[in-house]
Amino acid sequence: MRMQWEIRKRRGYHRPVLTYSIELESFEIDLAVPQVVLEKAVVKPPSAWRSYCHPGQDERAGTLPGWHRLMTPSHVMKTFGETLTLPWRGPGTNFSDVDEAFARLRRDFETVLTAAYDSAPLDIVSELDLTDATRKHIAKGVVSARFLAAAGF
Repeated sequence: MRMQWEIRKRRGYHRPVLTYSIELESFEIDLAVPQVVLEKAVVKPPSAWRSYCHPGQDERAGTLPGWHRLMTPSHVMKTFGETLTLPWRGPGTNFSDVDEAFARLRRDFETVLTAAYDSAPLDIVSELDLTDATRKHIAKGVVSARFLAAAGF
């Protein structure tokens, strides 16, 4: 799996925007790995639909934030990407919480991937024949019928 993300913020009271994409590798697709969803991964600002936050509004006024989810693609989707608005942050703020969220998503995905790999392949071929008791029971009738058929009766 390959994860990439970037965080961009324009000058001013604009909120930072996280854009990420995740692509599964072919061996992960072959293992039929399901989608992994990390709930409560990244903080989501109130009114996340707005690209800005003025002083005294939303997160800058103490309004409680929500949560964005992060997710990997399933083997059917193969790739997944999303753009998420993050809460406004002052100058010099790092985004270690975002890095930690992606590290948790990777850890959870690796757990699922390992379990999928540990599900070993099978190739079972079985066969059953008539039991000796059944063969003995019908042998007289079958031999008689073949004998009569060979003699033309």
